[in-house]
Amino acid sequence: MATYKQLTAQLEKLHKEVAIAQQKEIAAAIEDIKRKITEYDLTAEELGFTARRAKAARKAPLPPKYRNPKTGETWSGRGRPPGWLTGRNKDRFLIDA
Repeated sequence: MATYKQLTAQLEKLHKEVAIAQQKEIAAAIEDIKRKITEYDLTAEELGFTARRAKAARKAPLPPKYRNPKTGETWSGRGRPPGWLTGRNKDRFLIDA
């Protein structure tokens, strides 16, 4: 019966052989695909690849709805309220439109 060290050495050798075989097969597949694309003059769209969409543009920030009269800080009314507004009557800080 083989020892643990012998088995791990065999396993490591097999992993290396698998990696080499995989690289060779991938290279052959890529070469074949490139040849067929050229031969049939295929485009990315015909192969089902679509152009990447541009990232969605960020929305413009909302206009301020509340203002701290002491510091001039503003808040749109969305998200977490600022510290200067916490526990206070929001109506007192509304910006007149």
